[in-house]
Amino acid sequence: MLVIVVASIIWVGISAYAVFGSADFGAGMWDLVAGDEVRGREPRRLIESSIGPVWEANHVWLIFVFVFFWTAFPQPFVSIATTLWIPLTLAAFGIIFRGAGFAFRKWADTTNRRRFYGAAFAGASLVTPFFLGAVVGAVASGRVPLGNAAGDPWRSWLTPTSVLGGILAVTTAAFGAAVLLTHDAHRQGDAALTAYFRRRATLSGLVTGAVALAGIAVLAADAPDLFASLSAPVGAALLVISALGGLSSLAALRSGRYDLARPLAVVAIVSVLWGWGAGQYPWALRPVALATDYAAGDETLWALVIVFIAAGFLAIPALLLLGHLVQRGHLDAAGPSRGDSTDALMSRLAGGGGAGSAHSSSEAADRHLPKRPA
Repeated sequence: MLVIVVASIIWVGISAYAVFGSADFGAGMWDLVAGDEVRGREPRRLIESSIGPVWEANHVWLIFVFVFFWTAFPQPFVSIATTLWIPLTLAAFGIIFRGAGFAFRKWADTTNRRRFYGAAFAGASLVTPFFLGAVVGAVASGRVPLGNAAGDPWRSWLTPTSVLGGILAVTTAAFGAAVLLTHDAHRQGDAALTAYFRRRATLSGLVTGAVALAGIAVLAADAPDLFASLSAPVGAALLVISALGGLSSLAALRSGRYDLARPLAVVAIVSVLWGWGAGQYPWALRPVALATDYAAGDETLWALVIVFIAAGFLAIPALLLLGHLVQRGHLDAAGPSRGDSTDALMSRLAGGGGAGSAHSSSEAADRHLPKRPA
């Protein structure tokens, strides 16, 4: 029972990263196809204002999953990390280049540099979820043997199921981000951007559904054990809930109920992950390592449960506050660079004193700070 509790906690982290992290990646994809500097200015402005305050916080969930998985199931974790080191390394590089491109683009002082950093941000946003999805496909289809670097570093993930997992991760990220951006554009009262991202949310949602339907044949041929597990009552029910959530989200978008479209999209994303989890259990590594046989001792598992509860009291309120501030628009950028606002804030925290040039810089930066409503 304790093993199931800890595995469920890990799945909560996977679900949180799939929802919040994929929205970040998907926003980068829409940045990639937004067009030139003139045509893409407004979509990119909305993307930056929507993910700018939260994009770093979302990777907390990925770290959480890695630490808990490594601690609770050390041998399966090592097997995955050493066999699938190529897609995991490429995903890590993607996260790094994506963050660097997003941050440095704000400070670029020439058009070419802005384009370079923007391409790094957008391109990495596309390839990173693909490699993460490929890892999921390799694990779910039983391509990872137990042992340190026991599997083939290429053939373990260059398979139809891994490619399907990568494509689904990309299309799901694009759909989730487009729904979020549609809601944010509507919140800001921008009818043109609302329609712009609603069209993209609808298109990406339909593409995701088509890929998922095609994936049934792929799994039946390439991963029959996984297909059988997903066809079992619990797995099948969760997949049906996912499909209904996705269709309902599209219907909510069509009717202009954007507040409802977001949670329905979350239901679609989370349900398919828990369907995989139901199909994966009782295996830590299908079909060679049962979770109960390769879990850490009870003392370690209880420690993880206690840490999870403590972290919930500390981290969840902070993340909820951050989300509240974003949704209320308190963190929206008003000037050409969020860095200007940061400089002004730091100057004010320091008391506003110092040399005249610093004071002048603070006053200039303050002009870019968003005005609080009366």
